[in-house]
Amino acid sequence: MYLKKISLFNYKNFSDADFDFDSKINCFVGRNGIGKTNVLDAIYHLAYGKSYFNPLAVQNIRHGEEFFVIDGTFDKQQRDEQIVCSLRKGQKKILKRNGKPYDKFSDHIGFIPLVIISPADRDLIVEGSETRRKFIDSVISQSDALYLQSLIQYQKVLAQRNALLKYFALNHVFETDTLNIYNAQIDAVGQKIYEKRKSFLADFTPIFNRHHEAITGSGEAVQLIYESQLHEGQLLQLLEQNINRDRMLHYTSVGIHRDDLSFELGQHSIRKFGSQGQQKSFLIALKLAQFEFVKQQSGEKPILLFDDIFDKLDETRVGKIVEMVNNDDFGQLFISDTHPQRTEAIVKSTHQTYRIFNL
Repeated sequence: MYLKKISLFNYKNFSDADFDFDSKINCFVGRNGIGKTNVLDAIYHLAYGKSYFNPLAVQNIRHGEEFFVIDGTFDKQQRDEQIVCSLRKGQKKILKRNGKPYDKFSDHIGFIPLVIISPADRDLIVEGSETRRKFIDSVISQSDALYLQSLIQYQKVLAQRNALLKYFALNHVFETDTLNIYNAQIDAVGQKIYEKRKSFLADFTPIFNRHHEAITGSGEAVQLIYESQLHEGQLLQLLEQNINRDRMLHYTSVGIHRDDLSFELGQHSIRKFGSQGQQKSFLIALKLAQFEFVKQQSGEKPILLFDDIFDKLDETRVGKIVEMVNNDDFGQLFISDTHPQRTEAIVKSTHQTYRIFNL
């Protein structure tokens, strides 16, 4: 599978732009602020129905315009697939496949397997637990539609339970039977999500360890540690044990929405003790592991986006990454970089076909 071409209308800094791509390597080079990352984000949009960098969809519309359109054509199993994502101010975003709108964006997730590696990934280390949960959920959801539906159901029931707790507090009432209904629903779906996350990390961690060793060339001990309140017992039991606390807080204090993933280097937090280079290598290994896991599960080579990843990496580590992508395990690759000469030297060393776009 690969992206053949893309058209951008009023998307970020582009008024009207068309790109035809090589099936292997495509590079966007130019100074900062010229729009290299925006092209990668447009490609990401076609896979996930949203921006990787900007959670406010309306801010992706070019300044002074009323709408944006991203129109891409993919070759998927020797068949053209047209994906169009569009948004008009004041209206809902529309995602279409071959002219037919999706009723639910979640139905599209996994159809275009894609992995992005970007400086913004550092949020996985420095931000709160929600960012790391989203990473886990994104990787699993690429190949497991039922898991994604379970997540949506869990969030819905959780919101209802939280609303009920607030209602109790405002009206000075408490209805055990009503709360028990939500407890049972949260337990049923939450337990499934917990078990899936646990089994996923058991499969994913060895893949991550292998990629980290390949990038760093060292035996640095790294760990991904799944942290969950459900390690302590069944979710239903935890909900019952914490009811007084929840009534006082007016929200649900236990559940899989509190899960986290701890990143460790040599048994120490990589956030506190890892250098910039070590953190970057850790995150690249994490994303390459995502690539391999999704490929194994889907049977397709995901599109891979490298957004400005060669800065802060020494030549040895850059060489190891290039060596890894220079084989049949990888499919189409998109690279953005501020150094045209460095980019051309890197892609020439791969002996793959390529195109370079000077923006």
